[in-house]
Amino acid sequence: MNDENETRNMTVIQTLLRESGRITGSADLIITTLAGDGSSRKFWRIMQGDSRVCLAVAPPTADQMNLAEAKAARAIGLHLLKQGVRVPEQYGWNEKFGVLLFEDFGDTKLHDYVLKRQSSENNSVAIRSIYSLIVQNLAKMQVNGARGFDTDWCWDTPRYDKSIMLERESGYFLRAFWQDSLGKKEPSGLQEEFAYLAERAALIPADYFLHRDFQSRNIMLHRGKPCFIDFQGGRLGPLAYDLASLLIDPYVALQYDFQEELIEEYLDTLEALIVVDRKKFVEEYLLLALQRNLQIVGAFAFLSKQRKKVFFEQFLKPAIDSLNTLLDCELFSALKILRQTASSAVTYC
Repeated sequence: MNDENETRNMTVIQTLLRESGRITGSADLIITTLAGDGSSRKFWRIMQGDSRVCLAVAPPTADQMNLAEAKAARAIGLHLLKQGVRVPEQYGWNEKFGVLLFEDFGDTKLHDYVLKRQSSENNSVAIRSIYSLIVQNLAKMQVNGARGFDTDWCWDTPRYDKSIMLERESGYFLRAFWQDSLGKKEPSGLQEEFAYLAERAALIPADYFLHRDFQSRNIMLHRGKPCFIDFQGGRLGPLAYDLASLLIDPYVALQYDFQEELIEEYLDTLEALIVVDRKKFVEEYLLLALQRNLQIVGAFAFLSKQRKKVFFEQFLKPAIDSLNTLLDCELFSALKILRQTASSAVTYC
């Protein structure tokens, strides 16, 4: 079946290339398979001679769920382009099999860019400059992306809500990390603390465009500018969630004081777009950062242990460290069981 899918995808890609006019002359096409991070989708780079033509993506199978995700990538991508967000241009689309041709931003992820420069003090200005631009563009994407956003485009859920927090964030942490990866029993009272946290976070207005995986491996640097990818899980949600995803990202482990600077810069941009209560926003940020951090730990545990993608294992300790830093905030002093659980997790990573 995999061979049949591969042959079909190659046929669809070449048809889309001809129909779109992306290929010219007689130079041979070179189609190279690219590895995705945590995704099971299939990616290819299309070259003609020495020139990059585009990228192609297809779902792992053409079943209802995978096709829905592919259609979301198509529809949300077109919407964000219309709203002036720097996401990939689209060149071809096959709805039956969910194959999409789109702009090739190259190979420089924000993660790679930062790692190459973190070791040198002289490069700190470059890192700060690019993050500054990213948080400014994020605020604009969230506000402008919500305008005219149709929740029918969403393949998963139309809005970030309490059920997602309990099932796919705190619940993910408990199942994938604490129980499956560490083999530990569920601490008594932890579910009640998760429910308390989710109830508070669910009170935050969720009427803005939410990427929901806005981290350094989903931000490309193309011609010196940040470009956003992997937005197919987009939906409506609260403002602070994507910012938290970026700032507590274990791939790069930004210094805490730098995170605070970026929050202020983000809010400066946001205030030019909407009315903002900065003090209230910071509390919302902390609540959502904690939710996101629980999701990250669960995801890294699942990908490294269940999917056997060992690349993610190295980031579990930074994610646990970040979780403990957040839980040290006075706002979470009542979450005694979660704090004990997270503190004890350090010894296992």
